[in-house]
Amino acid sequence: MVAQGWRLPDAPLRASVVTTQALGLIAVLAMASTMRAGLPLGAWYPLKASAIFALVMLITVGFVRERHPYARFGAANQATTARAVLAALVVSFLGESSVPALAASTAVVAGVATGLDGVDGWLARRSRMASEFGARFDMEIDALLVLALATIVWQHGKAGPWVLFIGLVRYLFVVGGWLWPWLRRPLPSSRRRQTICVIQYAGLGLAIAPVVTMPFSSLAAAVALAALGYSFWVDIVWLWRNASA
Repeated sequence: MVAQGWRLPDAPLRASVVTTQALGLIAVLAMASTMRAGLPLGAWYPLKASAIFALVMLITVGFVRERHPYARFGAANQATTARAVLAALVVSFLGESSVPALAASTAVVAGVATGLDGVDGWLARRSRMASEFGARFDMEIDALLVLALATIVWQHGKAGPWVLFIGLVRYLFVVGGWLWPWLRRPLPSSRRRQTICVIQYAGLGLAIAPVVTMPFSSLAAAVALAALGYSFWVDIVWLWRNASA
Protein backbone atom coordinates (compact mmCIF):
# COMPACT_ATOMS: atom_id res chain seq x y z
CA MET A 1 0.00 0.00 0.00
CA VAL A 2 1.18 3.49 -0.82
CA ALA A 3 0.42 6.22 1.67
CA GLN A 4 1.94 9.36 3.06
CA GLY A 5 3.04 7.59 6.23
CA TRP A 6 2.50 4.61 8.46
CA ARG A 7 0.53 5.55 11.58
CA LEU A 8 -1.58 3.58 14.03
CA PRO A 9 -5.28 4.45 13.91
CA ASP A 10 -6.95 6.25 16.79
CA ALA A 11 -9.27 4.55 19.28
CA PRO A 12 -11.84 3.01 18.95
CA LEU A 13 -10.86 2.05 15.40
CA ARG A 14 -7.48 0.83 16.65
CA ALA A 15 -9.15 -1.62 19.05
CA SER A 16 -11.44 -2.91 16.31
CA VAL A 17 -8.54 -3.46 13.91
CA VAL A 18 -6.25 -5.09 16.47
CA THR A 19 -9.03 -7.41 17.67
CA THR A 20 -9.74 -8.58 14.12
CA GLN A 21 -6.06 -9.13 13.40
CA ALA A 22 -5.47 -10.95 16.70
CA LEU A 23 -8.33 -13.34 15.93
CA GLY A 24 -6.89 -13.83 12.46
CA LEU A 25 -3.48 -14.68 13.90
CA ILE A 26 -5.05 -17.23 16.26
CA ALA A 27 -6.91 -18.74 13.29
CA VAL A 28 -3.70 -18.98 11.24
CA LEU A 29 -1.81 -20.69 14.06
CA ALA A 30 -4.66 -23.12 14.76
CA MET A 31 -5.26 -23.98 11.10
CA ALA A 32 -1.56 -24.32 10.30
CA SER A 33 -1.03 -26.61 13.30
CA THR A 34 -4.00 -28.75 12.27
CA MET A 35 -2.75 -28.95 8.68
CA ARG A 36 0.72 -29.95 9.84
CA ALA A 37 -0.78 -32.83 11.81
CA GLY A 38 -2.32 -34.28 8.66
CA LEU A 39 0.04 -33.19 5.90
CA PRO A 40 3.78 -33.65 5.22
CA LEU A 41 4.71 -30.17 6.39
CA GLY A 42 7.86 -29.07 8.17
CA ALA A 43 8.02 -28.36 11.88
CA TRP A 44 8.29 -24.62 11.21
CA TYR A 45 5.17 -24.41 9.05
CA PRO A 46 2.82 -23.01 11.75
CA LEU A 47 5.38 -20.37 12.72
CA LYS A 48 6.02 -19.48 9.07
CA ALA A 49 2.33 -18.98 8.42
CA SER A 50 1.88 -16.94 11.60
CA ALA A 51 4.89 -14.73 10.82
CA ILE A 52 3.68 -14.05 7.27
CA PHE A 53 0.19 -13.14 8.47
CA ALA A 54 1.58 -10.94 11.25
CA LEU A 55 3.83 -9.10 8.78
CA VAL A 56 0.98 -8.44 6.36
CA MET A 57 -1.23 -7.19 9.17
CA LEU A 58 1.54 -5.01 10.62
CA ILE A 59 1.95 -3.29 7.27
CA THR A 60 -1.81 -2.99 6.83
CA VAL A 61 -2.71 -1.48 10.20
CA GLY A 62 -0.62 1.62 9.58
CA PHE A 63 -2.72 2.66 6.59
CA VAL A 64 -6.20 2.31 8.07
CA ARG A 65 -6.21 5.73 9.70
CA GLU A 66 -5.93 7.81 6.53
CA ARG A 67 -8.13 5.73 4.24
CA HIS A 68 -10.89 4.23 6.41
CA PRO A 69 -13.10 7.05 7.77
CA TYR A 70 -15.13 4.90 10.17
CA ALA A 71 -14.92 4.06 13.88
CA ARG A 72 -15.03 0.30 13.23
CA PHE A 73 -12.97 -1.97 10.98
CA GLY A 74 -16.19 -3.36 9.55
CA ALA A 75 -17.43 -6.73 8.30
CA ALA A 76 -15.96 -6.18 4.84
CA ASN A 77 -12.42 -5.77 6.12
CA GLN A 78 -12.94 -8.70 8.46
CA ALA A 79 -13.81 -10.83 5.41
CA THR A 80 -10.67 -9.62 3.67
CA THR A 81 -8.68 -10.50 6.79
CA ALA A 82 -10.11 -14.03 6.53
CA ARG A 83 -8.72 -14.22 2.98
CA ALA A 84 -5.40 -12.96 4.34
CA VAL A 85 -5.43 -16.02 6.61
CA LEU A 86 -5.77 -18.21 3.50
CA ALA A 87 -2.99 -16.27 1.78
CA ALA A 88 -0.61 -16.82 4.71
CA LEU A 89 -1.33 -20.56 4.70
CA VAL A 90 -0.68 -20.83 0.96
CA VAL A 91 2.45 -18.66 0.95
CA SER A 92 3.84 -20.91 3.67
CA PHE A 93 3.46 -23.94 1.37
CA LEU A 94 6.39 -22.55 -0.62
CA GLY A 95 9.50 -24.59 0.05
CA GLU A 96 7.52 -27.54 1.41
CA SER A 97 7.40 -30.99 -0.21
CA SER A 98 5.85 -31.11 -3.69
CA VAL A 99 3.48 -33.97 -2.94
CA PRO A 100 -0.10 -34.56 -4.15
CA ALA A 101 -1.56 -33.98 -0.68
CA LEU A 102 -0.20 -30.43 -0.58
CA ALA A 103 -1.31 -29.82 -4.15
CA ALA A 104 -4.82 -30.92 -3.22
CA SER A 105 -4.79 -28.65 -0.15
CA THR A 106 -3.71 -25.71 -2.30
CA ALA A 107 -6.54 -26.44 -4.75
CA VAL A 108 -9.03 -26.46 -1.85
CA VAL A 109 -7.75 -23.12 -0.56
CA ALA A 110 -8.01 -21.67 -4.09
CA GLY A 111 -11.60 -22.91 -4.22
CA VAL A 112 -12.45 -21.25 -0.91
CA ALA A 113 -10.79 -18.02 -2.05
CA THR A 114 -12.88 -18.14 -5.24
CA GLY A 115 -16.03 -18.48 -3.17
CA LEU A 116 -15.07 -15.60 -0.89
CA ASP A 117 -14.05 -13.24 -3.69
CA GLY A 118 -16.51 -10.39 -3.86
CA VAL A 119 -17.98 -11.06 -0.40
CA ASP A 120 -16.00 -8.20 1.15
CA GLY A 121 -17.16 -5.77 -1.52
CA TRP A 122 -20.78 -6.83 -1.03
CA LEU A 123 -20.45 -6.41 2.73
CA ALA A 124 -18.89 -2.96 2.30
CA ARG A 125 -21.79 -1.80 0.16
CA ARG A 126 -24.42 -3.39 2.39
CA SER A 127 -22.98 -1.86 5.57
CA ARG A 128 -22.26 1.47 3.82
CA MET A 129 -18.65 1.27 4.95
CA ALA A 130 -16.89 1.21 1.59
CA SER A 131 -13.50 2.91 1.76
CA GLU A 132 -10.34 3.46 -0.23
CA PHE A 133 -8.51 1.36 2.33
CA GLY A 134 -10.90 -1.56 1.97
CA ALA A 135 -10.60 -1.61 -1.82
CA ARG A 136 -6.80 -1.52 -1.68
CA PHE A 137 -6.63 -4.10 1.12
CA ASP A 138 -8.76 -6.46 -0.97
CA MET A 139 -6.59 -5.89 -4.05
CA GLU A 140 -3.29 -6.52 -2.28
CA ILE A 141 -4.48 -9.73 -0.61
CA ASP A 142 -5.73 -10.95 -4.00
CA ALA A 143 -2.34 -10.16 -5.53
CA LEU A 144 -0.41 -11.95 -2.78
CA LEU A 145 -2.61 -15.05 -2.95
CA VAL A 146 -2.46 -15.26 -6.74
CA LEU A 147 1.34 -14.91 -6.70
CA ALA A 148 1.60 -17.71 -4.13
CA LEU A 149 -0.74 -19.98 -6.13
CA ALA A 150 1.18 -19.36 -9.35
CA THR A 151 4.49 -20.11 -7.66
CA ILE A 152 3.15 -23.37 -6.23
CA VAL A 153 1.85 -24.42 -9.66
CA TRP A 154 5.39 -23.96 -10.96
CA GLN A 155 6.96 -25.60 -7.88
CA HIS A 156 4.85 -28.73 -8.47
CA GLY A 157 5.83 -28.90 -12.14
CA LYS A 158 2.28 -28.27 -13.39
CA ALA A 159 3.40 -25.43 -15.69
CA GLY A 160 6.61 -23.75 -16.81
CA PRO A 161 8.19 -20.72 -15.12
CA TRP A 162 6.07 -18.46 -17.35
CA VAL A 163 3.17 -19.13 -14.95
CA LEU A 164 4.85 -16.77 -12.46
CA PHE A 165 3.78 -13.87 -14.68
CA ILE A 166 0.21 -14.44 -13.43
CA GLY A 167 1.35 -13.33 -10.01
CA LEU A 168 3.92 -10.78 -11.13
CA VAL A 169 1.81 -8.72 -13.58
CA ARG A 170 0.18 -6.74 -10.76
CA TYR A 171 3.57 -5.82 -9.26
CA LEU A 172 5.03 -4.96 -12.67
CA PHE A 173 2.06 -2.62 -13.12
CA VAL A 174 2.92 -0.92 -9.81
CA VAL A 175 6.56 -0.52 -10.88
CA GLY A 176 5.30 0.96 -14.16
CA GLY A 177 3.38 3.53 -12.14
CA TRP A 178 6.66 4.69 -10.56
CA LEU A 179 8.07 5.26 -14.04
CA TRP A 180 4.96 6.66 -15.74
CA PRO A 181 2.70 8.58 -13.31
CA TRP A 182 -0.34 8.30 -15.60
CA LEU A 183 -0.49 4.59 -14.72
CA ARG A 184 -1.26 5.59 -11.13
CA ARG A 185 -4.52 7.33 -12.01
CA PRO A 186 -7.68 5.83 -10.45
CA LEU A 187 -9.52 3.36 -12.64
CA PRO A 188 -13.31 3.22 -12.91
CA SER A 189 -14.95 0.29 -11.16
CA SER A 190 -15.36 -2.75 -13.36
CA ARG A 191 -17.09 -6.13 -13.12
CA ARG A 192 -14.47 -7.36 -15.57
CA ARG A 193 -11.69 -7.17 -12.97
CA GLN A 194 -13.70 -9.13 -10.42
CA THR A 195 -14.51 -11.77 -13.05
CA ILE A 196 -10.84 -12.01 -14.09
CA CYS A 197 -9.83 -12.44 -10.44
CA VAL A 198 -12.20 -15.39 -10.13
CA ILE A 199 -10.70 -16.83 -13.31
CA GLN A 200 -7.22 -16.55 -11.76
CA TYR A 201 -8.25 -18.50 -8.68
CA ALA A 202 -10.18 -21.08 -10.68
CA GLY A 203 -7.47 -21.53 -13.32
CA LEU A 204 -4.62 -21.88 -10.83
CA GLY A 205 -6.69 -24.11 -8.54
CA LEU A 206 -7.49 -26.38 -11.48
CA ALA A 207 -3.86 -26.41 -12.60
CA ILE A 208 -2.54 -27.49 -9.20
CA ALA A 209 -5.22 -30.17 -8.60
CA PRO A 210 -3.54 -33.62 -8.54
CA VAL A 211 -6.10 -35.10 -10.95
CA VAL A 212 -5.17 -32.54 -13.62
CA THR A 213 -1.92 -33.47 -15.33
CA MET A 214 0.22 -31.93 -18.03
CA PRO A 215 -0.53 -30.56 -20.59
CA PHE A 216 -4.02 -29.77 -19.25
CA SER A 217 -2.67 -28.10 -16.09
CA SER A 218 -0.49 -25.87 -18.25
CA LEU A 219 -3.48 -25.07 -20.46
CA ALA A 220 -5.59 -24.01 -17.44
CA ALA A 221 -2.79 -21.71 -16.26
CA ALA A 222 -2.36 -20.31 -19.78
CA VAL A 223 -6.05 -19.42 -19.97
CA ALA A 224 -5.75 -17.61 -16.62
CA LEU A 225 -2.69 -15.71 -17.85
CA ALA A 226 -4.37 -14.74 -21.14
CA ALA A 227 -7.44 -13.44 -19.30
CA LEU A 228 -5.28 -11.44 -16.91
CA GLY A 229 -3.17 -10.00 -19.72
CA TYR A 230 -6.33 -8.91 -21.56
CA SER A 231 -7.70 -7.20 -18.44
CA PHE A 232 -4.50 -5.28 -17.76
CA TRP A 233 -4.23 -4.30 -21.43
CA VAL A 234 -7.75 -2.82 -21.36
CA ASP A 235 -6.91 -0.82 -18.21
CA ILE A 236 -3.57 0.42 -19.57
CA VAL A 237 -5.19 1.58 -22.82
CA TRP A 238 -7.90 3.41 -20.85
CA LEU A 239 -5.29 5.12 -18.64
CA TRP A 240 -3.19 6.11 -21.65
CA ARG A 241 -6.16 7.59 -23.48
CA ASN A 242 -7.16 9.58 -20.40
CA ALA A 243 -3.64 10.57 -19.38
CA SER A 244 -4.07 14.19 -20.46
CA ALA A 245 -7.13 14.55 -18.23
